[in-house]
Amino acid sequence: MCLFCRIIHQEIPSYKIYEDEHTYAFLDIFPMSKGHTLVVPKHHSEHVLEASDETIHRCFEVIKIITKHYDEVLKATGYNIVSNVHESSGQSVFHTHFHIIPRYKVDHHLFESFKQVKEQIDLFSLHQDIKL
Repeated sequence: MCLFCRIIHQEIPSYKIYEDEHTYAFLDIFPMSKGHTLVVPKHHSEHVLEASDETIHRCFEVIKIITKHYDEVLKATGYNIVSNVHESSGQSVFHTHFHIIPRYKVDHHLFESFKQVKEQIDLFSLHQDIKL
């Protein structure tokens, strides 16, 4: 049984945020921001590309419920909603799941490096007409 299946079956403790008959949501133990939450379908599939359309739909319904709640209680000003597929993308638990990463106006740490990369591309690009 995978790690998330064990969490769903309460064999491993978690800080539950939401649960219904199809979906379980809990705080990430390695958060990237305050409120970083994982939304996990109870039915096991390895990643989002193997999950049923119904499973994906239900997960996104739950994501909307949680983000509306976080707008109020955490005062988040934006969100990254991410699902990694395969190890090379960063997937480390092979059970379909979505990260809800609340963002805040003062929170720039995740994308600061993109600005630096863009500046480097602007300086070194052979194709100056390409706009990012």
